[in-house]
Amino acid sequence: MAKYLLLKHYRGAPSAVNDVPMDKWTPEEISAHIKYMNDFADRLVQSGEFVDGQALAPEGSWVRYDGEGRPPVTDGPFAETKDLIAGWMIIDVDSHERAVELAGQLSAAPGKDGRPIHEWLELRPFLHMPPTISE
Repeated sequence: MAKYLLLKHYRGAPSAVNDVPMDKWTPEEISAHIKYMNDFADRLVQSGEFVDGQALAPEGSWVRYDGEGRPPVTDGPFAETKDLIAGWMIIDVDSHERAVELAGQLSAAPGKDGRPIHEWLELRPFLHMPPTISE
């Protein structure tokens, strides 16, 4: 089994086919989209391929260590994930091909007018450490 991260982007990815921002959707369209996402996750729970997934809130800040007791916090001018990433899902699958298949299914979530979004999802494998060699 290999773990993959599926990233849903607000922007930065190529445009989706049904590229209407969510703030222009009706409450029913938003509910249908969320239901699709939850049903998709439930199917992966049943197959043992779901690890975790979350939608992200729009607020956030940058923090870094700047000396003892002085962590500066800023809201820019950096490119921020709160402007780029809408949410994520972690899957644990048998192959890269299965990860691609699931990402394609997730891309079909409904959007405006109930039509599939056909959004681009970023699919990234987790980095695996090489096996420990003992003598």
